[in-house]
Amino acid sequence: MMPSVEMLYDVVDGTWPAAAFRREGPWMIREGQGGGQRVSAATAVDPVTEADIPRAEAAMQALGQPRLFMIRKGDEALDAALEARGYKVVDPVNLYVAPVADVATERPPRITTFTVWEPLAIQIDMWAEGGIGPGRIAVMHRARGPKTSLIGRLNDHPGGTGFVAIHDGIAMVHALEVLEHQRKQGMGRYFMREAAFWAQANGATHLAVVCTQGNAGANALYSSLGMTLVGQYHYRKHEEDFA
Repeated sequence: MMPSVEMLYDVVDGTWPAAAFRREGPWMIREGQGGGQRVSAATAVDPVTEADIPRAEAAMQALGQPRLFMIRKGDEALDAALEARGYKVVDPVNLYVAPVADVATERPPRITTFTVWEPLAIQIDMWAEGGIGPGRIAVMHRARGPKTSLIGRLNDHPGGTGFVAIHDGIAMVHALEVLEHQRKQGMGRYFMREAAFWAQANGATHLAVVCTQGNAGANALYSSLGMTLVGQYHYRKHEEDFA
């Protein structure tokens, strides 16, 4: 059975976890500690009304975080209420998933991709080049299930890096970064194949990935691998909280 989008929302939290989760009335408040939007956004876990929004806003501001909400399937009324309060859409995202066996079909060429935990210094540097700094590296270390990093080499030079972790039998790839001079040579495909073989060896039944809708190359890659687009989410951020 193909995992539902609701299942993948849980996998996102399990494989890319916030520093802390706290219920605040009908909201789940995430403490991100510099780990990015995904670990800092509030979500509605019970039915909410417009009158509930200030409670979530106050909780996020008390943490020194922007007023940021993740809008998921079923949150259409909340989406409209936030828009009316001056919240702007940020980073619409697609969620893809496939049976692991459908992606683990062909091994990457020898000495092209490897898995290693903990990440090497060169991987930290490659992530930093792509804007993935210490706060997001800390997120990787917080993931509690089976996890590994991906490192690639192409044309006798570093090719890129990534992270994959498993939650409830679903492996999710995060922070996939192919160095600019190594793009359009199959590195992303090699990474996904490597992630699938690792996931299969570690008992996962499915492989998933999150991708911004504006990243045409990545969306094309995941579709070409036979992964199914099962849903979306986006963020709403208060117009006063943009830097």
